[in-house]
Amino acid sequence: MLAGQTPGFTGADLANLVNEAALLAARKGKRVIEQTELEEGIMRVIAGPEKKSRILSEKERVVTAYHEMGHALVGHFLPDADPVHKISVVSRGQALGYTISMPTEDKFLTTRAQLEDQMAMTLGGRAAEELKFNEITTGAANDLEKVTSTAKQMTMRFGMSEKLGPRVLGHNQGAPFLGRDMHSEPDYSDDLARTIDSEIRRIIEEAHQRARDILTEHRDALELLSQILLKRETIERDEFIGLLAGEPEDVVFAERDAKAARAAAELERESATGTAKPKRLPYPSAGEPLPEG
Repeated sequence: MLAGQTPGFTGADLANLVNEAALLAARKGKRVIEQTELEEGIMRVIAGPEKKSRILSEKERVVTAYHEMGHALVGHFLPDADPVHKISVVSRGQALGYTISMPTEDKFLTTRAQLEDQMAMTLGGRAAEELKFNEITTGAANDLEKVTSTAKQMTMRFGMSEKLGPRVLGHNQGAPFLGRDMHSEPDYSDDLARTIDSEIRRIIEEAHQRARDILTEHRDALELLSQILLKRETIERDEFIGLLAGEPEDVVFAERDAKAARAAAELERESATGTAKPKRLPYPSAGEPLPEG
């Protein structure tokens, strides 16, 4: 299960994952790292720690929910997009919410169709805002940076523009090791530069229109699932698939609700009996065994 959630992770990423999981387990007084801590460790490596102290207004929460569900729905209905893994309106890192999609296996080559679907999914948040609120926000700034970079590389580096043909445009110059950014030095005319700009805009606008078309077709799902996301805050992949299949909310979240009920009951019993919570285990010195008890 963990291998399926960590495609593309480097050795350093996996080490960070286990370290985060170990810290979480220690804070809970556990002697063993369990699945819950490992999954949270994955999310911390991918998106950063949760920031529940960041309080959003109700309007911002609604916008964030529709934005993230726009990403998820567009990605789900595109054949060459990576499967949606988790959707949340709980802040992590700098993000107000997040939609995590993960490939099913490590990939070293990317097709044009995959890049186009990836861009459409990335623009799904902005498209959802337009459809629901007839307005756009600054929340899509990072999305726009990503799709602009992808469209530029498709046109100038990967030779994926039929109009410009299979060639590389611009020579990379600079010395990053001296602290300077890489940049592309033009080796083409002003007329060709205008054609390049036109192609980049066309690729982005086509991806944006695909996202709008998908969300327009599945507008009812956008409305329903966005409201459920607001209520539940996080939707896992299996829950997302179940809701799209038309399963009732109480059935889809039955396992999660039962787990929460058991945890609440256990906490109530501890409170009633005065049972002390397990103390946080001390960290042993290097080479020393874990403490007993």
